[in-house]
Order: sequence, then structure tokens, then C-alpha cells
Amino acid sequence: MTIENIAAPVAEARPSVRSHHGDDVEDRYEWLRAKDDPAVTAHLEAENAYTEARTAHLAGLRGRIFDEIKGRTLESDLSVPTRRGDWWYYGRTVEGQQYGIQCRAPLASPDDWTPPELSADAEVPGEQILLDGNIEAEGNEFFSLGSFEVTNDGNRMLFGVDVAGDERYTVRVRDLVTGETLPDEIPGTFAGATFSPDGRHIVYTTVDDAWRPDTVWLHELGTPVADDVTLFHEPDERYWVGADFTRSDRFLVIGMGSSITTEEWLVDADDLRSAPRVVWPRQEGVEYSVSHAVIDGEDVLFVLHNDDALDFELVRVSASDPEGERQVVVAHQPGQRLLGVSTFRDRGVIGYRRDGLEQLGLLDYATSAITELAFDEPLYAVGMGGNPEWAPPLIRLGFGSFITPGTVYDYEVATGELLLRKRQPVLGGYEPADYAQARVWATAQDGTQIPVSLVWKRSFGEAGEAPRPLHLYGYGSYEHSIDPGFSVPRLSELDRGVIFAVAHVRGGGEMGRQWYEDGKLQAKRNTFTDFVDAARHLVAEGYTSPDRMVAEGGSAGGLLMGAVANLAPELFAGIVADVPFVDALTTILDPSLPLTVIEWDEWGDPLHDADVYAYMKTYTPYENVRDGVTYPKILAVTSLNDTRVLYVEPAKWVARLREVGADALLKCEMVAGHGGVSGRYNAWRERAFELAWLLDTLGVAD
Repeated sequence: MTIENIAAPVAEARPSVRSHHGDDVEDRYEWLRAKDDPAVTAHLEAENAYTEARTAHLAGLRGRIFDEIKGRTLESDLSVPTRRGDWWYYGRTVEGQQYGIQCRAPLASPDDWTPPELSADAEVPGEQILLDGNIEAEGNEFFSLGSFEVTNDGNRMLFGVDVAGDERYTVRVRDLVTGETLPDEIPGTFAGATFSPDGRHIVYTTVDDAWRPDTVWLHELGTPVADDVTLFHEPDERYWVGADFTRSDRFLVIGMGSSITTEEWLVDADDLRSAPRVVWPRQEGVEYSVSHAVIDGEDVLFVLHNDDALDFELVRVSASDPEGERQVVVAHQPGQRLLGVSTFRDRGVIGYRRDGLEQLGLLDYATSAITELAFDEPLYAVGMGGNPEWAPPLIRLGFGSFITPGTVYDYEVATGELLLRKRQPVLGGYEPADYAQARVWATAQDGTQIPVSLVWKRSFGEAGEAPRPLHLYGYGSYEHSIDPGFSVPRLSELDRGVIFAVAHVRGGGEMGRQWYEDGKLQAKRNTFTDFVDAARHLVAEGYTSPDRMVAEGGSAGGLLMGAVANLAPELFAGIVADVPFVDALTTILDPSLPLTVIEWDEWGDPLHDADVYAYMKTYTPYENVRDGVTYPKILAVTSLNDTRVLYVEPAKWVARLREVGADALLKCEMVAGHGGVSGRYNAWRERAFELAWLLDTLGVAD
């Protein structure tokens, strides 16, 4: 029996009817939503067995790719230390161990700002192991650290752990002087719990039944969790809530936001039980964020906002009267999207995006002048690194590109020099000069120019000289940008002659806020047609051919994959859809499901608006699978405990695809979350599985 003749699982048809706005839709597979139903578990396990049987011939290739990833990775390594208080904090990985180890070592002196150069082969003087993820994970198939922080005095540590993949973390506290784990234990928290500046309290958030972070709590160490104080509760289901302290430790900032509206409140850090005070009252469609500084002895707030400023403006206001006079620091410039501002005692750092690339600039408080940092690659990604100190002479940042491994720099403010602290080691003789990267432009149906970023290995010839196997990635939602970053697993493709490409479609944020606006709500179809037009451009210009191109996207990018499979199945040999949002209309119609209500700002509200319902119905992948169409091969990967995109969506989609004769595989991790399996070796095996399928589909001989 050939692998094509192995019988696929057939999901039982149990028709139910969804009725909205006078439209009745029969859904034969909605019963798969019953996660605790033994029949559902049996079906998912049958899907996994089928996928394993259908891909058994790739076991050798999977093993080789895993070995390549492992062989290129320095398994025993240390991160660049970050200074906080009297210590250098860093992470350590050890060969053969799945999880990282959090460590610290004492400063040489109070004036020590040069991080020590650490080696896995040499003992670190005074090293303390704070948290060994391998020990904490013992006895669990899944382990994720959602909170980790040490008090300012360095004496206590909190850590939040999820062992199911559902992103509910139990926070515990450890005394770093005695090594004792304190009785304080806070279950069911969201990620990001933090100590108060004095180390006496923990601020954390919890979620409602729809998995929305809605309440901020204050826990006093040594007291029962039942006595914890509610600092803030947001009843509006459209808003998520979070809280963190300013770098200055002057304020706790409680922020709440939907996709289009934000509001922030301040609490004095030295009186956390005092009433929060609003910075700017929420205004529908206005987003803003605040950062605290002290200038000429006055508490001021830098506010980044989009009130009559599409690509955002930066203003300065008094912290005591934030609704008073606004001093413009960086005026709105159409096409230059301001992303964020970080404030330190003596200066600020502004992040922004211009011409599709991230930029960083130092802000002079006295003159509002910006000194832009320059980088010499045509494509790259750059951003702030760990900078916990209030008055550092150095600014930590991270840099990388398709061909430059992740790099840590310290920017020396006094000299303007970029000090290289570490570049991700890539073993096996990797040479950046062996690879090339470029950006090309595809023309969309309406004439819009769509940027497409490419990377390839030079020894196979220049991209575009002759059709080559090509891996096209896309996302295109939530103003999230897919920036050119380095990937060790990707080398296993490039070294086999595959071109990797990213289509920066509308709905993302690469080209400014309007780029996002033009790919959401009633303009959402632009995201899908842009991707198709990018693929057609790559074929027309000779980079590839339809039988040698595989598309990939995950989460909302999985919706993109499902949509393009319906729109242009003839363009692709295969599609990889990771945790794909492919039953979007069913999900967005149900406000009891995680994330639904807040998602109405992104997709529209089909529950109450018949026009939105009709528009979403034209593109939601599950409902638009077509008869009489030859679909590309499809690999859908999901996780049983994913709380963001439920496993039922790809399960239903694959069942429907099989009805029309599509060659579709479903792989469901039975103990994992939205980010997939935990542990680096498990993650490498997972990616090796996907890449082996992708290369096989591309016809790339190993």
C-alpha cells in the first residue's frame, strides 16, 4: 500500500444549524468542539496516527534536519548579562537540557557597567542559580514560565509557571537569601506578575471566563491570597488589562486596551492602595501610552498618541495635570509610524518605523532633538533590549537580519559608539557572505506596491535567475510586522536551495498605520489578495513556479493560509497552517469564547451587524472550501490546550477539505498551547517535522 492510499480518518457528520441574520448554515463538524468528549479525543488521536503514517517516509529527513538545527546551535551557552541593582542577571542553557536556567553574579564594583564575558566552559565567580527550568518542569510534559522577577534589593524572586499550555500561571515566591520557597502561592494568574519597588507586594492580573485579563490585584507577602486587594477591574469585555511599574519606580501604570482604544491610570508606587487616577479618559478610537521622566525636578509624562495623528505623535505633559497643556516633542509625520518611547533619567529612546524598517533614536529632553542610530544592512530588525536601570550610561539593544544572527549591542551615549557584546553563535561554518537578502515590490490588484523580502544562498545562483523552490510566509493582522530576523532552522531550507520570502501584506504594520487600516474590518480581503498578488509576482518574475512554492502562516496568518487556499489554490504546491484561525466567523459570532469580543475591533461584529456577517462569510476559510477544486497539499498543526485559536477550527477545516478530496493532514499536540510544544529540543523536532514536509512538498531532494 502506498502512502497515498492510507485511509484518512473520517469525522462523523452530526449536523447542527447556525442561524444569524436570517441565514441558516449547516455545520456537520461543530460537535468536535466538545473537548472532553471521548469521541473527539479519539478522532484527534486518529488524525495524529494518520499524519504519522503519511509522513513516516520523512523520518530520516526529519532526523537530519533536527541534527542540523542541533549541530548549528551552541547548546551550552549564556546570554549577555543585564545589570540590575548589585547584580548581573543572565540565562544559561546546558547541552541536553530542554529549559533555560536563570542565574546572576555580583558586580565587580558599583561603577561596573561592562557586562562580564561569560563562557559555558568557565566558572562564573559568585554565580547563583535562581531558577532551573529543568528542575521546575520535572514530572510535566509542558512547562512555560510566564512571570519571573527579582526584588530591587535582590533578596526575593517570583516566578509564574504553566504546566498545561493554557496560559494560566501559578505564582510562587522564593527567598534568595535562605533558598526557602515562601507560603505565598497565587494560582490562575495571567503572565507578567511583578514586585512592587519596595519588594513587599506583588501586582498581578487574572482573567475572566473568556480568558480576558480583566482585574489587577495587589498581594501583600505573608498574607492570605483571599485578602488580596482589587486595584482595578474593567467590566467592558472589549478591553484587556495589564499593569507594570515605570522604570523610575515612581508609578504603577494600569493600562487597558481594545484593538483601537486605550486608557491608562497611575497609582503612586509608595501608596499602592491609593485610588488610581486616569491620564486621559478613554476616547473611542484613540490609543496612547505613557512613560515617566523627571525633568528639572518635575514629574512629567511622555504620551505617545494617535489623536488626530494617524501614525502617532509624542507629547509631554505634567504628571500632576496630564489633561493640561501638551508640549509636542515629535510631531506627527505621515508614513513614519512612532512605535514607542522608553524614558531614562537623562534621555529617552524612541522606536519608529520608516520605509518598512524599524529605527531607534535617542531623545534629548532639553531640545527634543533625535539622534538616529544607523545600521549598514538593507534589511534588518532592531529594538530595545533589557534596560532595567534608571540612569545607565549605556543603552542595550538587539539587532539582526535574515543573514546576521541575533546581535546584542550596548550603545555608549557619551561617545555614540555601538559596543558589540555578543552575536548568536552559529556552528558548522556559517558565513553570512554565503547568503543574500533583498526586497522586491509586487503590484496589488488596486495598484498598491506590496513589499516582499527575500533571502537565499548564493551558491544556487541569484534569486530570479531561474525558478527555484520558494517558501512564502505571511501574517497580515493586528498591525503586527514580520521583520527580517535570523533563524537557525531556516538554514536547513536555504542550504537545500530554497528561497525564503515574506509577503508584507496589508493588515500588518510594516508600512505605517494606514497599511494596517487597509487590511482589517471591511478591507480584510486586501490581506488575502495581497498575498496572492505577491505569489503571482514571484512566479511572473521567475523566482519560482506554482509547483515549487509552499505558503506558510500561523494563527491569524493561518486564516490567511485558509483564505488563499480557497482564492488561488493553483498557485501553491502546499500550505503549512500553524494554529490556524480558519473557522473565524463561527468564533467571532460567539462572545463566550476566548478573545471574541475584543476581536470585534479587528474583524467587525458579525453578531450584531448583518453587513459584517455577510462580509466575513465571503472569506472565512472553513465555509468557503470549494467543490471541484484541486487544493494544494495542506498541513495543519494545532494544540489541544490552545486558548487563543481553539483546536476545533483546524479539525473542522481538515474534515471539510477531505470532503472535496483535498490531501490534508492534521497534527494536534495533545499537551501544548498556542505557541506549540515546550522545551527547545521538542520545538526543534516540531520544526523539523514541518520543514521535512515542506521540503518534500517542494520536491527538494535531500
